[in-house]
Amino acid sequence: MPLPTNIIISRTDSIGDVILTLPVAAVLKQFFPDMVIGFLGTDYTKPIIDACANIDAFIHHDDFLSQEVTVAGQSPQCILHVLPKAAIAKRAKQLHIPWRIGTTNRVYHWLTCNKLVKLSRKQSTLHEAQLNLILLRALGIKQQLSLPDMADLFALKHLPILPQQFAGQLQAHKFKLILHPKSRGSAREWDLDYFADLIRSLDADKFQIFISGTENEKQALKPLIEKVGDRVTDISGLMTLTEFIAFIAACDGIVACSTGPLHIAAALQKHALGIYPPMRPIHPGRWQPIGEKAQVFVLDKNCNDCRKDKTTCFCMQAIKPEALKTALDLIYAKEFL
Repeated sequence: MPLPTNIIISRTDSIGDVILTLPVAAVLKQFFPDMVIGFLGTDYTKPIIDACANIDAFIHHDDFLSQEVTVAGQSPQCILHVLPKAAIAKRAKQLHIPWRIGTTNRVYHWLTCNKLVKLSRKQSTLHEAQLNLILLRALGIKQQLSLPDMADLFALKHLPILPQQFAGQLQAHKFKLILHPKSRGSAREWDLDYFADLIRSLDADKFQIFISGTENEKQALKPLIEKVGDRVTDISGLMTLTEFIAFIAACDGIVACSTGPLHIAAALQKHALGIYPPMRPIHPGRWQPIGEKAQVFVLDKNCNDCRKDKTTCFCMQAIKPEALKTALDLIYAKEFL
């Protein structure tokens, strides 16, 4: 069977997961420059996919499951199940896509895929982005990259224009810092009081600070805003994802736990300071942001204390605001003085 000239990368989950899948498209373009690449996603992550220069077509999850689809006008020749989904795998077989690549770890892939790759994420020591690349072995690509080698593979070059209502708030002479305290429940979170302490400790003449979050997180962020409202600009719930991508691109850095905005910032080569627990599989070894200016804050230990109770993570709270302040002051001294 000849190698395909187009491919659908299937990853229909959250922002960070989609960001960490984009290097797959970059590597495919390196090995097969003329390959047409489609990305199967959702409305939620479409702005990320649209921003990637290596993606030629967006394919909506609902359309794929309900109708005939094309990859930039071509009949699909290959699908890469980066995120295993039984319904998508079954539909790909129904559509008679010639190359159907999945892992051996899903029983339904044995029934729906004809190219199987041995891949176990649960016990692996590799980063999520590195694990995604292993699936390309089905196409003869056996290259494994280090995280520094992947830092420039995200290709978020099709950036939207930031609306003037937000662009006009930015102060050019200051380090424009986004604090993104919440995670939509997907990660262990740093205490809001720590964010307040960090805000108070940073020099207001040097740092312009924004608090971001979704509309649903606005109420949860209210105690923080009440404590430091005179020192920050609250942008939570005010932007679409498209606008927020442009806003991150216009700022200098972000502090967050393991969230999508942290990965966006890292991929845009912004200072992405991530706060993580030392617990597999949510530790930075698996999910740290990838970028030349990314760094993580995590205790040097192995811990499972909060595996069952997610409400209190002592390892996250053991990382003090002083550590983040020191890092931010060093960045400022290096780049703004």
